[in-house]
Amino acid sequence: MAYFSAEDIQNLEHIYKINLINSCSGYKSANLIGSISKDGAENVAVFSSVTHLGSSPALLGFFLRPTTVARHTYENLKATGYYTINHIHKSITEEAHHTSAKYERDTSEFDVTTLTSEYKPGCIAPFVKDAPIQLAMQYVEEYNIKANGTILVLGKIVGLYVDDTLIEDDGLIDLSKAQVAAINGLDGYAVPESKVRYGYQRPKTLAAKS
Repeated sequence: MAYFSAEDIQNLEHIYKINLINSCSGYKSANLIGSISKDGAENVAVFSSVTHLGSSPALLGFFLRPTTVARHTYENLKATGYYTINHIHKSITEEAHHTSAKYERDTSEFDVTTLTSEYKPGCIAPFVKDAPIQLAMQYVEEYNIKANGTILVLGKIVGLYVDDTLIEDDGLIDLSKAQVAAINGLDGYAVPESKVRYGYQRPKTLAAKS
């Protein structure tokens, strides 16, 4: 088994290091975050850091890299208070990944890919049309991570749109039916299959030892 000490990691070649560390945590969510500026410029970008923070209230978080360069998603959601989260599915992985390219503010990723924006009542930000799960998000707060300058953005789900064929009787959304993708590292995409559910677990009663 290969072993890397903290010193080894620090001294790795840059691309090798970011690939190694971005993939060692396991598969990550694959989402497109849609936003819009105050003057109506649309933006959509791929994120692999969206995570569940709680169900009551329904909160999701995602991490932003340091704002030492322009971060259009962040600037837009701070200006308007709203953004959208849209699940990446198998048929759009290549186009979705291209949104990681760095375009100028006046160029919308919707215009340079085959992705299409759409709007729904009560949300100023654009959704990604045909995404099987779409979430309207309202900015709540943020936390600065001092260790590396990243930002944890917290948002409240104010609207949830789900293809109704994906929802199980107990409320679970079966992502595999929609071929929702996951991200391995920075640029590896996989489409997981749901094989088994184990249900809510309770402590076992241990047999007394003789």
